[in-house]
Amino acid sequence: LVTAGPTYEPIDPVRFIGNHSSGKMGIALARELQQRGADVTLVLGPVRQEVNPEGLTLKKVTTAAEMYEAALAAFEEADLAIMAAAVADYSPLQKATEKIKKKEENLAIELGKTKDILKSLGGQKRTGQVLVGFALETNNEKENALDKLARKNADLIVLNSMNDPGAGFGHDTNKITIFDKSGQEFAFGTRHKNEVAKDIVDTIIRLYYA
Repeated sequence: LVTAGPTYEPIDPVRFIGNHSSGKMGIALARELQQRGADVTLVLGPVRQEVNPEGLTLKKVTTAAEMYEAALAAFEEADLAIMAAAVADYSPLQKATEKIKKKEENLAIELGKTKDILKSLGGQKRTGQVLVGFALETNNEKENALDKLARKNADLIVLNSMNDPGAGFGHDTNKITIFDKSGQEFAFGTRHKNEVAKDIVDTIIRLYYA
């Protein structure tokens, strides 16, 4: 199971809260796993990149709630789950049924927390399942990544920093560091996301399937 891309949380029929995730990292991971013989389910948020569904079980979603339901449904049968999507942490509590007109000087939108997909999967993970999360950080990167690894009951966390040139949203390249629960750290230089996907899959295989 791989999740990829952003989620869009609707404000009204034409506007949404989203982020700049391109989905490239998650799509590269899905393809790398497929090429190595895995039966891959890719839960994909709204991205511009066209994804050839051949060889994949492709489930397209839009909102965090839809991604949550699709991920939980696929996780039950998964041996490995890589949560590479950039899921919205908050979503508007009310969606206007018609386009909101510009009338007042200010507009207040009340937001509520979305369901935490990684934490939910970590809470129901069975023996033998491997769960990998992603942490995109802007400060206290290692500390925040290790905290997320522990709180979400993941087996590995993949850290990328918005402070590293060529890493983060929208780029064809990425720079990552992988942490496991035993405290091991695996750092990689800036590479094309297809190569980063190989590094991540190689690390997972070495730690859990070798």
